[in-house]
Amino acid sequence: MSVATLPVDYTAIKQRQQAVWTAGDYGIIGTTLQIVGERLCEAVDMNAGSSVLDVAAGNGNATLAAARRFARVTSTDYVGAHLDRGKERAAADRLAVDFQVADAEALPFADGAFDVALSTFGVMFTPNQEKAAAELVRVVRKGGKIGLANWTPDGFIGRLLKIVGSYVPPPPGIKPPTLWGTAARLEELFRGHDISSSVQIFTFRYESAEHWLEVFRTCYGPANRAFAALDGEKAAGLEADILDLLERSNWGRGGSLIVPGEYLEVVIARS
Repeated sequence: MSVATLPVDYTAIKQRQQAVWTAGDYGIIGTTLQIVGERLCEAVDMNAGSSVLDVAAGNGNATLAAARRFARVTSTDYVGAHLDRGKERAAADRLAVDFQVADAEALPFADGAFDVALSTFGVMFTPNQEKAAAELVRVVRKGGKIGLANWTPDGFIGRLLKIVGSYVPPPPGIKPPTLWGTAARLEELFRGHDISSSVQIFTFRYESAEHWLEVFRTCYGPANRAFAALDGEKAAGLEADILDLLERSNWGRGGSLIVPGEYLEVVIARS
């Protein structure tokens, strides 16, 4: 059997990913993305009293947005430390939320258990995309909705991930996570269901390109682990390439950093 036809070891890849996402302190970055969860809850037309599952929730942006709309929310992630940050935020806002460690590819819930499933920049990073999509569909009742926010391939984060991947290549056989940010891939993953999507912009606002890099290098697991895996020369090359991307993408004036981050906001009505 050639290397090209070897089966993908999703279990090993998932363990490696889990270690990556545990590194750093994602909550520092996650809180800046809160507006995306708020927009997504409006996009799915969230109803008070709805049963909602946040999948790969991170530190709970969509979780908190749904809970603020008086939904009954279960927040899940396979990194317990992320859920701990979500618990702290929910407690600070006095929001009632259930938190549970769970794998997006094997959700521990009954078929049709939820009215709505949400994921903001989370489920798109699962190694087995087909399985993760099937789980989202399975746990949502017929007539329910799935709301997603996914970075696009050609947006800022898509280009950033390509740069990082050129220094630390992803495991063979894994599809790029940013495919979730394309209409064509969503049609493949959610065939038979009604899909609507629109391009949205999240704006990164930092003191400077160097400030952005410092925060992401320290707190964002994939960047943190990528730099840790490289020797001095290659790490310097990665740093230079990221700073170049930031400067080319910067709309800011007077030294501040303002970078538009394109993502696809998706609402799927389950058939």
